[in-house]
Parts: sequence; structure tokens; C-alpha cells
Amino acid sequence: MNSSIRNNEMTERHYRRPGWFTRNVMNRTVAWLTRRGVSVWGSRVLEVEGRRTGEPRRVPVNLLTVGDQEFLVAPRGDAEWTRNVRAADGHLDLLLGGRREHRIAEELADVEKVQVLREYLRRWKAEVGVFFDGCSAESADEELASIAPRHPVFRLEAA
Repeated sequence: MNSSIRNNEMTERHYRRPGWFTRNVMNRTVAWLTRRGVSVWGSRVLEVEGRRTGEPRRVPVNLLTVGDQEFLVAPRGDAEWTRNVRAADGHLDLLLGGRREHRIAEELADVEKVQVLREYLRRWKAEVGVFFDGCSAESADEELASIAPRHPVFRLEAA
């Protein structure tokens, strides 16, 4: 994991905590379906070692595929899962039903995020657009670049 990206571009931690309904209903429902093999718009369950406990931590995520590349975007900002992925040197698993796929995540620099954020918003704006400060898939590159530091993005490679 490139620590210079973290130190230079993530100087201010940004995170929007999910509300009760999202935590207790939506996330649990999506995770339950995904564990049973039903992907909701590309959903997976991310499993990564907890940075403090060493225990596996699981959270539903939206897996974005652009061409032959896979990405994870943190719409709410610097979430627990993003910090755990960094602490695990990018090693994580994506779960869908009984299938477990090992991946290594590389965090993108802010300048690399614009097109990925655009594609993410094209796919999931209705669900997560509120976290992107009015930006959409149609926003200018400059607008997306201005919000990029608040949204960690990881490129995934097969482990």
C-alpha cells in the first residue's frame, strides 16, 4: 500500500456515518442476500482482517467493473473497511454465496480517481449520490477531482 497517498492526500479524515436504517436494515439485507449468492447491483461482502483485533471483518460493498478492471469505492469516505484494507497491505476477500475471491487492493492517487468516480456515480448515484457533494457522472473532471480526496478508491488484482 502506498503510504504517501495516505499521508499526502488523506490529510483530513472524511467519513459520513450510516444512519440506523442503513446499518440495521439495508446493509444487513444486502449482506444476507450476497452471502446467499444474490448480488444486488454488483454487491459483494468484503472480508478483511481487522487492524486492531486481527479478526475477520465483513461489510457489504459495491464492486465496480470498468473494462477488465475491478474497483472498490468508499462513498462515505474513510470508512473502517478502508483503514482495515490499508492495514492488511491490501489483502482482502470478496464473498458471493459460497464463492471466495482473494484480491490485492492498491489505493489510487487522487488524480487517478476521476474516471472511476464517474463510472461509480453512473452506476450507483441513486443509492449513494448524496455522499458526493452534488457531483454526478456528468460533472466536469475538475468537480470530480475536487471531491476525490474524500473518497478512497482501490484497484483490485487477483491474489
